[in-house]
Amino acid sequence: MEAWWIPALSSLAGAARRPEPDPASGRPAGAETGGASGAEPPAPSPRPPQCPRHRATDLTGGGSQAQIVLGNQVYLLRITRAGKLILTK
Repeated sequence: MEAWWIPALSSLAGAARRPEPDPASGRPAGAETGGASGAEPPAPSPRPPQCPRHRATDLTGGGSQAQIVLGNQVYLLRITRAGKLILTK
């Protein structure tokens, strides 16, 4: 994020004033854009695919517990009465 105004000691300096924004860009008049003049900022890179999403109640078959196997380890997933998840070995 580009910072264009830092109110360092402005209340003590008295003369420090926030520059008026340019109506076209919203930045203070004369502020650096960080790129080519008039150029649009680069498009954000594509987001990676989301990880799989599962409902806890689907994993527990509508109950409050499920066993989850990772390698040769078995874990117990529990849904508490408060609606929180606990995963234990």
